[in-house]
Parts: sequence; structure tokens; C-alpha cells
Amino acid sequence: MNDNLIGENVVIEDYCVIENNVTIGNGSKVSPFCVVREGVKIGENCIIHPNVTLEKGVELGDNVEIFPGAYLGKTPKGAGATTRQIQVKDLIKIGNNSCIGAHAVIFKEVLIGDNTLIGDSALIREECNIGNYCIIGRGSTLHYDVVVGDRSKIMTYTNLTGHTRIGKDVFISGYVMTTNDNKFGAENYGEHVYGPKIEDNAMIGAAANLLPNVTIGKNAVVGASSLVTKNVPENVVVMGLPARIRENKK
Repeated sequence: MNDNLIGENVVIEDYCVIENNVTIGNGSKVSPFCVVREGVKIGENCIIHPNVTLEKGVELGDNVEIFPGAYLGKTPKGAGATTRQIQVKDLIKIGNNSCIGAHAVIFKEVLIGDNTLIGDSALIREECNIGNYCIIGRGSTLHYDVVVGDRSKIMTYTNLTGHTRIGKDVFISGYVMTTNDNKFGAENYGEHVYGPKIEDNAMIGAAANLLPNVTIGKNAVVGASSLVTKNVPENVVVMGLPARIRENKK
């Protein structure tokens, strides 16, 4: 543990790998079989459970808890199969009082705000930005470049495709699916690839399907199992296959 800055009352249990230039704040605990790479910064009173890996660039705020098997700082790999060029920075910031669930995977260049919960087995891809007081439910996937505003809640096993934009105080129920490419990958990756935009205070019912580049207006409600093929105005309730306006909330 050469050149490390270790605070007072820090517990580092046996069988950990702690590389150089690591900072661990007062009162934090690193459990057995964790890997903490060079330059990682851990705030005060953090709890790192067993078998967690923190790659280079990870910065944890104070009072962060990371449950067993989580992996922070994964490098995206195209493996020659993708047309999208991938270049990311070694930067993963987790805000104060946030919690990362067991076996969650968070890629590089991700920002997560304060008091935010990332559920067990959730996947957060590169270039995502998640606000304060958010919930990302168990098994949910946020693909590259997804933005989630403060106090929004994404429930269990929801899929948010690349370039999706979520406003503040949005509720997205479980098993919601979003897509971002009407050309089904037949053309090279480009500006035609864009996910839905869900504006402030909107609510999306369970198992709804939102097609590429649709906008869900402020305070709108999308009923469960609906198929959204076009923009939804503010302050309405839509339902059906395809979704149609059934009620005006004003």
C-alpha cells in the first residue's frame, strides 16, 4: 500500500488488493477479496463489501455502500462487432450516501449523484449521468449516454436505450422497453439513432414500449403495456396498441 492516504479508523481486511495512490477516508471499511486499483478515492464512512472491484478513476463520496460482487469502472469493448466508436475517460463518480447493489456493473465515465440507489445486478453503461435521490431498479439496464434527472425512479428490469433522456421526478415502472434505431441497425451508427425523451413528472406504466425518438410530455401518463409510436403531449393519459389519448388531465 505504497503512497496511499489512509484515514483514521479505516478497516482493510485480509485478502484485499490495494494498489498505489489510493485514498481511503476516515471510518471506511474494505472487506475481503476486494480489488482497489491505482488512484481510487474512497470517502469517509464507506462500506465496501466482499468481492468488489473498483477500477482506476473511481471516486466515492462519503457514506457510500457497495454490496458484494459489484464492478465499478468496466471498460467498454466493441469486439469488432459494433459500428459505434467507443472512447471513454477513467472517471466514475458516486455521490454521498449512495448505494450500489450486489453484482451491479458500472462502466467508465459515469456520474451518479447523492442519495441514489442502484439495484442489484443493474447495468450502467458508459457516459451515463444519474441525478440525486434516484432509484435504478434491480436488473435494469441503462445503455450509453442516458441522462436521468433528480428524484426519478426506474423500476425492475427496465431497459433504457442509448441517448435516452429522462427528466426530473419521472416514474418508470418495471419491464419498460425503449429503442433508438428505426433502421434496425441496417445503416451505420449516426444521428438517426436516438432514444425517447421523457419530460418532468411523466409516468410510464409497466411493460410499456417506447419507440425511437418519441417525446413523452410533462405530467403525461403512459398506460401499462402500451406501444408509443409518436409524441405524447403534456398532461394526457395514453393507452393501447398503438397508444392513443384517452384522457386529458387538465
